Amino acid sequence: MTFPHILVFDSGLGGLTVLEAICATLPEGQYTYVADNAAFPYGALSEETLTERIIRVCDHFLSRVTPDILVIACSTASTLVLPFLRSRFSIPVVGVVPGIKPAASLSKTKLITLLATPATVDRPDTQALIHTYAQDCIVSRVGSPMLATYSEAEFSDHPATDAQLLDAIIPCFIHNDRGKTDVIVLGCTHYPLVLHRLEALAPWPVTWVNPAPAIAQRVLSLLPEHERTKTIDIHSMPWGSSVRGKKSALFTATPSSLLHNPTFLSRFRFSAITTEAIPFC
Repeated sequence: MTFPHILVFDSGLGGLTVLEAICATLPEGQYTYVADNAAFPYGALSEETLTERIIRVCDHFLSRVTPDILVIACSTASTLVLPFLRSRFSIPVVGVVPGIKPAASLSKTKLITLLATPATVDRPDTQALIHTYAQDCIVSRVGSPMLATYSEAEFSDHPATDAQLLDAIIPCFIHNDRGKTDVIVLGCTHYPLVLHRLEALAPWPVTWVNPAPAIAQRVLSLLPEHERTKTIDIHSMPWGSSVRGKKSALFTATPSSLLHNPTFLSRFRFSAITTEAIPFC
């Protein structure tokens, strides 16, 4: 039996949270993770520059890897370039959308917050999701210019401080005469990398909506029935314990700090980590 080859693409390390979820669901798949770290962070780029960059990088790696499914594991990129990529490539292209719909159904107080990059919170697609699925909620939109960078720093020699993380999330917590915020949507795939710290710093308990499991289920739905396996709870599995397929990572700039980071290496267990330089200028 042949197993699907899935390419997961992101600006940096955030898509690794999506890769974890897909691997848990399809442990015998073949995986290539592509990080365009030469252009990180995407949220700082103009729409024209970002579109041109993503198409360039995807053209390069898809001609080299030839996957069965392309996953754009970046909310900023997904809200902008999915139509271009779907018209350009014949394989299925899966993107990320903020989890407004599940958040609205989970909330008891109907006070929810979307925590994302400034680019994502301001996209018309984001407003459309809120209008469609959360009309009975008050949705606060918090655009954090730094939280993705803080999340990347979790695997560096200088992780973000508690004060920095708290400063990034404190606007998400609203307490008014209707009650308290009880659901926060993680609108960037980077943020689950530091979710354990955000939970500890939160001024009160909330439900955090992680986009990764929904993306994994969407990938699963696109595969032929005989290639599907049962869904695994990614929160209860030791990472790597059920992953039997090949898993490699490609970076567009050398990720020197990661290559010797024991936490990163033990958690993601790539069979190969290489650089194919695609300078950003």
